[in-house]
Amino acid sequence: MKKIFRGVLPFFVCALGIFQLVNAQLTEVPNGNNKKAVVGERIGLTDVTINYDRPGVKKREGKIWGELIPVGYSDQGFGNTKEAPWRAGANENTTIEFSTDVKVEGQPLPAGKYGFFVAYDPAECTLIFSKNNSSWGSFYYNPKEDVLRVKVKPRPNDKSVEWLKYEFTQQEENSAVVELQWEKLIIPFKVEDDLNNLQVESFRRELRSERGFTWEAWTEAANWCAAHNTNLDEALLWSDSATSINFGGDQSFQSWNARADVLEKMGRTADADAAMKKAVPFGNAFDLQRYGRKLIREKKNQEAFAVLKMNYDKHPNEFVTNLGMARAYSAMGNYKKALEFAQKAQAEAPNPANKANLDKIVNTLQEGKDINS
Repeated sequence: MKKIFRGVLPFFVCALGIFQLVNAQLTEVPNGNNKKAVVGERIGLTDVTINYDRPGVKKREGKIWGELIPVGYSDQGFGNTKEAPWRAGANENTTIEFSTDVKVEGQPLPAGKYGFFVAYDPAECTLIFSKNNSSWGSFYYNPKEDVLRVKVKPRPNDKSVEWLKYEFTQQEENSAVVELQWEKLIIPFKVEDDLNNLQVESFRRELRSERGFTWEAWTEAANWCAAHNTNLDEALLWSDSATSINFGGDQSFQSWNARADVLEKMGRTADADAAMKKAVPFGNAFDLQRYGRKLIREKKNQEAFAVLKMNYDKHPNEFVTNLGMARAYSAMGNYKKALEFAQKAQAEAPNPANKANLDKIVNTLQEGKDINS
């Protein structure tokens, strides 16, 4: 037994040393004190995630761009490439991942995870999205693995950024600009997804699930298509379900209003008006107030007056209906009568913001001017 123990002991000592070394490596500060970072954002319906290491300027102002980061491609003296772009960060590959197909600077890029590289040039940088997302830096960069290249113009930053970072800016409903910021330079690129098609496909999936048993889901889908003026034929079918007695939406202002909006976008004005006539009896005070204001904006003043008067008769002497009557009479040019209702609403204003708005409305009517213009 002693011989066995003596033979095993050095093995355990060696294994313990390796274990300690591995643990030490796992807890070390990243090479060069570069900070690891992950940044992400949803653009439209696409999740975008960037993993990178953040090098610091470290008192090298004026020596980053064109020196530390060479112009174009360079031989880094290691690996199997003589023309390597910059890794767009430090240490491992910078990677960028898209959960759906996107466009980068207007060019299509399939969903996936990419190694991200930059060939820097003060006039025009080349951004490279490579299917090689697991290599260390760009030592093994191979242009045959490029999936997309786009060119963008860098621009100066009015402040110095010590640690390289990526930020999402200029956010729109289906797009954003991703900015690489370091020292006094910004390298931006625009990312956008096909929000309309992605959202419509999402609706189709969800409406086949348990959500499709409620009129609210069909109404939401129809409303979205009308608001974005897309997929109108199918949206009209969705509005059939939204207003169906089977789903309980046949007596809902919202479902009939959604149907009217779809029909209006399709140019079927008479049918849209008919749908709204079915909607009106089911509207609450706020629904009818909004509908009356919409009619006023469309210069349908007689129809607006009828709706707002009906709303007042159902909900007399309430803040919202008094305000509605003020707008109705003002649209008809009867500023004296409009002022009476505006002053009633002024006395009932529920909060300071409404009170301030009513003060302006009263002053406008006292000057003999339309409050709806």
